[in-house]
This record gives sequence, structure tokens and C-alpha cells, in this order.
Amino acid sequence: MRPGTLVDTGPLVALIDRRDRYHTWVRSILAEVPSPLQTCEAVLSEACFLLRHLPGGPQALFELVTQGLVAIPFSLRDEAGAIQSLLAKYSNVPMSLADACLVRMSEINPRGVLLTVDSDFTIYRRDRHSPIPALLPDDL
Repeated sequence: MRPGTLVDTGPLVALIDRRDRYHTWVRSILAEVPSPLQTCEAVLSEACFLLRHLPGGPQALFELVTQGLVAIPFSLRDEAGAIQSLLAKYSNVPMSLADACLVRMSEINPRGVLLTVDSDFTIYRRDRHSPIPALLPDDL
């Protein structure tokens, strides 16, 4: 996995939904980071679910993938043991599958930065002790 920007569910939803409170923030960040954004299927699943009521929302999400603006370099099958450990470690938060995959992606890609609107990523640690470098809105 090459260095780059990892992306969580919230920014993908905000990018597509112009009424989202973080829409403008996400667009300004994306103007400065190289593509493709890197994510996992669990994030796409969450985003697709959240966009289901927005006309054309799920289709717009998959256009980001087909146009190469979002890449999916992560294999859950290959990382299942690590994901299982993360889910157990953070069961008190609780950690979602998407969050666990992103934490693992940040471990595999230590120079990557996570684009998120989820304050739980200030709690999560990669490699048990290191904070995850993240781009978060100022109001979190």
C-alpha cells in the first residue's frame, strides 16, 4: 500500500451530500491531497447505507471508485486476525468494522493520513501506542 490519504465514511458522505455540515470542509481538504483516496469495503458499505435516501447518492459513491478517485487496496481476508484483535481491544468504544479496517490500514501504511469526521480516531492507536495521523474538522 503506497502512502496517501485514507478516507473514512463521514468525509465520503459529506463529499456527495451537499447539505452535510462537513461538505465544504471536505472539498477544501480534497483540493490539497493527491488521489486516489484509500479506503476499504466496510467504509463503502457504511457510506452507501448513509447515502441511500439521497437521490443518486450510492451511484455517486461508486462513481468515485470507478473513476479512480477512491481505491480499495485493503484485503479483509488477509488482515482478519489483526482486525479481530482490534475489535476485541476496542470493544468498549465500540469499534466498527470500518474503523478497525482503517486503523489496520494506518498500521500497514504508517505515512498515510486519515481523513475523518469521527472523534473515535483520537482514541484509537496503531501498533498499540501511536496516535493515528488524522485530518479532522476543528469542531471535533
